[in-house]
Amino acid sequence: MPAAILVIEDDYYIQELIAEFLRAQQYEVDVAGDGLEGWEKFQQSSYDLVILDLMLPSMHGYEICRNIRERSDTPVIVLTALSEEKDQLRAFEEEADDYVTKPFSFHVLMKRVEAVLRRTRSGQSGEQLFDGRLRLDADAYKIFVDGKLIDTTTKEFDILHTLVHNAGRIMTRDMLLDKVWGYDYYGDSRIVDAHIKNIRKKLGISVIRTVKGVGYSLESELASVEG
Repeated sequence: MPAAILVIEDDYYIQELIAEFLRAQQYEVDVAGDGLEGWEKFQQSSYDLVILDLMLPSMHGYEICRNIRERSDTPVIVLTALSEEKDQLRAFEEEADDYVTKPFSFHVLMKRVEAVLRRTRSGQSGEQLFDGRLRLDADAYKIFVDGKLIDTTTKEFDILHTLVHNAGRIMTRDMLLDKVWGYDYYGDSRIVDAHIKNIRKKLGISVIRTVKGVGYSLESELASVEG
């Protein structure tokens, strides 16, 4: 089945071009021209991905992203003219999966769409990762702490999955970007910090160590790999 994508963009010209590119790749596409319309469409249908502008009439993109994340793990790619670091960090704090600034390349946007959908719709070799309290189910993209399911985004899962697979090894921000994003990222590598902050808050246990000025690691005794 082709992936269903909702494009929430108030610039009609950009909206139509994005929809045209997506449909040419055989995606099913719905569009919305303001925030409230986009949020209502999201609630009425099932989507595999949302492409979301931030500066929207009637409801801001940050609010839409927050609302989506409160009820769904549907991935969100923010597409906006807001290019400052604070705007990017806030988007990731609201648990967006990716951030693209305008002006942008439609071909690069399509690659990012493909990358996000590939992570979301395919498993990771069926293994499960364990430690005494932490379990990652790579087939289902689920994380459990003390047997309790933790609600995370696909990016957060992929970051923790990468840290577990490299337990005991220091992973720099650039290494995590390369492993998790899967393409050359030209923004600020500190977006990783925002994701790590969210992961720590959700897990509620201290499993990720900060290596000041370098990156992050998960100690070998905290995690092991089975399968």
